[in-house]
Amino acid sequence: MSNSAWQKSSYSGASDNCVEVRSIDGLIEVRESDDAHVIVCTTSLKFATFLQGAKAGEFDHLTTNP
Repeated sequence: MSNSAWQKSSYSGASDNCVEVRSIDGLIEVRESDDAHVIVCTTSLKFATFLQGAKAGEFDHLTTNP
């Protein structure tokens, strides 16, 4: 059983308004720091696939206001 503390991106700086991630019991958990009771749980493989898409810009259209 491998557990880790919540981690946020270094790009968040000192802000407490960010997305946090941790590994717990072989799964990946994701939450928003300002709504910490809502946690999304996924596998390491699915999370890695998501990160690859994010790095490739596949979700960039979601970060801009219409």
